[in-house]
Amino acid sequence: MLYLLISIALLYCISKLYFNKTDFGKNPSSQHRALLKKSANYHKGGFVNIENTPSLAPGKNFISVLLTFLFCKSKNVKPIQPVPSAKTNLHDMHNTENCMVWFGHSSYFIQINGLKIIVDPVFSGDASPIPGTNKSFKGSDIYTADDIPQVDYLIITHDHWDHLDYKTVTALKPKIKNVITPLGAGAHLKRWGFSTERIKEMDWGDCAVIEGGMTITAVAARHFSGRSLKRNGTLWAAFALMADNYSIFIGGDSGYGSHFKEAGKKYGPFNMAILECGQYNEAWPYIHMMPEETVKAAIDLQSALLVPVHWGKFALSLHDWNEPVIRVKAAAEANGMPLIIPNIGEKIMLQ
Repeated sequence: MLYLLISIALLYCISKLYFNKTDFGKNPSSQHRALLKKSANYHKGGFVNIENTPSLAPGKNFISVLLTFLFCKSKNVKPIQPVPSAKTNLHDMHNTENCMVWFGHSSYFIQINGLKIIVDPVFSGDASPIPGTNKSFKGSDIYTADDIPQVDYLIITHDHWDHLDYKTVTALKPKIKNVITPLGAGAHLKRWGFSTERIKEMDWGDCAVIEGGMTITAVAARHFSGRSLKRNGTLWAAFALMADNYSIFIGGDSGYGSHFKEAGKKYGPFNMAILECGQYNEAWPYIHMMPEETVKAAIDLQSALLVPVHWGKFALSLHDWNEPVIRVKAAAEANGMPLIIPNIGEKIMLQ
């Protein structure tokens, strides 16, 4: 019994030390959490979705999903050849160019009216707290922090490892003027040396005026948050970026739901919707969209153009690595939704 108690105590200490590593970030302090509790989206110790959002589908459980992950993955979950790419020199880009450059998965760069924005950058080659367990595809890591110019705004949609990367954001820190995150996620960045004055945390519906008279509004998504065992201590969000000549829906991770149509009514129509289309599975249909739902969401948003992301860099589900874009392309053609599927690093002009 003594040895058992000692073993339990030792495991507890090791886990506490491991989860306290710098790259895990930091949970909001008690003072910070007191402010978060004032949000209408905070309930019983954490943030909640507008619609009921189970983590798994009925009849599914953690063990069955884990066994499927271990033994039933597609043979083509990773590409055999390096992912196609076409590197754009962001340093040489003229300020008058309105464009987007995708870095793979959910990372991308936007320049609009001279304003430079980077969303959920992950250049470290990892999307997991356990090194080597979720490596990026060969050919997908053509960009590093050195390739990024001075950035006016870093936007983080939520604090999962494949969207908020410690190595990347700390390498970019000297280049970033301002940071926009959902409520609570700023605590991670503060631990990593970002000053409070540079960070703006937003609740769903909050709107901020940024340079050039543009506005950015935090919009509801259907997902969850957490960098360790505790979930939903910080908020998750999409963002509506509105300029006088162009509007972009910056979608984070989200299952399909009524919130897309609501955002389309409130903030649409959009010139472009950047929406997730990969890492879906029938076991978790409420927190990630199927590709056909991605097209439906773009229609709900009243978007003139869809750019599908959240694919092409990491294998976080069981489907073939390129299945998301095959399915989203077919659904877009069937529904008359204009679609651009760029290579990593390819420049898309905002017209």
